[in-house]
Amino acid sequence: MAPPFPYAGYSEDVFKRVRVLFGQHFVADAQTPKLVWEHPYYPYYYFKKADVKEESLENGIITEGGMTYDLVAGSKVAKGAVTVFEEGNLAGYVKIAFEAADAWFEEDERIYVHPRDPYKRVMILPSSKHIRVEIDGVEVANTHSAQRLYETSLPVRSYIPMTDVRLDLMTESTMTTACPYKGTANYFDIHLPSGTKSGLVWWYKHPTLESVAVKGLVAFYDEKVDVWIDNAKQERPVTNFS
Repeated sequence: MAPPFPYAGYSEDVFKRVRVLFGQHFVADAQTPKLVWEHPYYPYYYFKKADVKEESLENGIITEGGMTYDLVAGSKVAKGAVTVFEEGNLAGYVKIAFEAADAWFEEDERIYVHPRDPYKRVMILPSSKHIRVEIDGVEVANTHSAQRLYETSLPVRSYIPMTDVRLDLMTESTMTTACPYKGTANYFDIHLPSGTKSGLVWWYKHPTLESVAVKGLVAFYDEKVDVWIDNAKQERPVTNFS
């Protein structure tokens, strides 16, 4: 049985097909890859050597505990993107840098950013709590119709209908971030008497299926704004990773 929160160094076999697309070729195709937590935040996929095309690895360099290779498909090259481990519990396994590949697939579904942690989940519940948000003393949201998003080991986020948000103070930003559990977030810049604030307000135009309940709703970075829930001011959460 896995620990409730996998620790750095924990690993386990996964019984799902995982493929890596690079330069129009699947350079790795595994029926039972391994999930490895190099740190406690999220895992990486590691492959058995036999599941990685040998011809896609070139220019090997000896490194501590193994070899580093360029990932190659035709004329396309990702330098130093592959590590082959030759010592320790992971001897015989291969790691391909997630961001180096063109696409990753679990079974036939494409995944983004990093592999999803099977011990984390997203739960979204409608809430009639009175939620009010201020930034630098200006009220920017006021609602009784939020969706409360609970994500394992992260602060609860309130997603608020746009009709309850001061959109007249906001303009769309070019900033985006991506989450494997929720999708790609788009941001607003918010213009206040104290100045323009960036990175505090986001929403999902096209969330993943598991997070579809927050589609088109607005969330605030509670660590940097003031929030009241049922007239009680909330302490700002402290997060080391999100």
